[in-house]
Amino acid sequence: MSISYKERISKTHPVFKPEKGRYYIYGALGCPFTHRVILARSLKKLESVLGLVVSHWQLDSKGARFLPAPEHPDEYREKFFTSAGGIPSARLDESEELGDVNNDSVRLFVDGAFDPVENISRLSELYYLNDPEYRGTKFTVPVLWDSKSKKIVNNESGDIIRILNSGVFDEFIGREEANVIDLVPHDLIHEIDDNIKWVHPNINLGVYKAGLAESTKIYETEVKKLFENLQKMECILKGNYRHLKEQFNDNKKDILAKYFVLGQRLTEADIRLYASIIRFDVVYVQHLKCNLKTVRDGFPYLHLWLINLYWNYAEFRFTTDFNHIKLFYIRMETSKNKINPFGIVPLGPKPDIPKL
Repeated sequence: MSISYKERISKTHPVFKPEKGRYYIYGALGCPFTHRVILARSLKKLESVLGLVVSHWQLDSKGARFLPAPEHPDEYREKFFTSAGGIPSARLDESEELGDVNNDSVRLFVDGAFDPVENISRLSELYYLNDPEYRGTKFTVPVLWDSKSKKIVNNESGDIIRILNSGVFDEFIGREEANVIDLVPHDLIHEIDDNIKWVHPNINLGVYKAGLAESTKIYETEVKKLFENLQKMECILKGNYRHLKEQFNDNKKDILAKYFVLGQRLTEADIRLYASIIRFDVVYVQHLKCNLKTVRDGFPYLHLWLINLYWNYAEFRFTTDFNHIKLFYIRMETSKNKINPFGIVPLGPKPDIPKL
């Protein structure tokens, strides 16, 4: 059982008030729900305001873990206020074979980070620090943590995105970044929420419903539903592309600058979808048996949307670590993990994301 924490941060909140350097995001780079939040943090230019503590890529039977602290931990504090908590994002021209990487590898700021805030070794310790009487059986990421009150503010990725987008931290970012993107514009909020209602259960969670099914009948039902909804998104993006093509006289650069899920603006809908689709061909196709089609070969408009975000928007590329993504899923150790018991990491596909 997972217990949700649903608080907000505001100047009127009795406990959780906005403050630079006070709050931290705890998460795993391989986890799509953490990825959503890291993307929002980056797009909102909040890296210097909110710290990021990245767990080791392997989720074992005891949950997420953090690396041991180095001898002089204070010397590394600034790394937690960068794009990915000091973890270098994977590059296609620097890809490595992952098969020989040991699950006990402790390369600082490569395999994960230590916790500079509470000096915990397991995420579960954070939940018990927040509430010594915690009765949940799951310790999920992401977690938005208040280092002053020693409390969890929120552990729902969608809520955290809305908190980061609320403007509550705007006073702490530089003037040159004052006009940052609004991920949930007021005139699109209903469209965003309607999009979430079908994308979240059918695509974001749909891959797990298919891949973790315990009978052939359930698997076949869920995988078909997943691909029906991928096709629905393909049709939406196809329509968007054709409209832009007419508007910009087939100028591809201008088209791609406006090529998003909802209208011509980058929104939360793109963030939520991206975190799943970037993992689709490299993990979900083989590991979760979502293999009726690949994105790159079966959904041309969805694939173009993905390539465009990855290569033309630095925030998407720099928050995507394919090494963590692959190892997070393939090397996951839980009592129920029977998908790949030997932890063999597939070599392909290569490249992870082809260029335009």
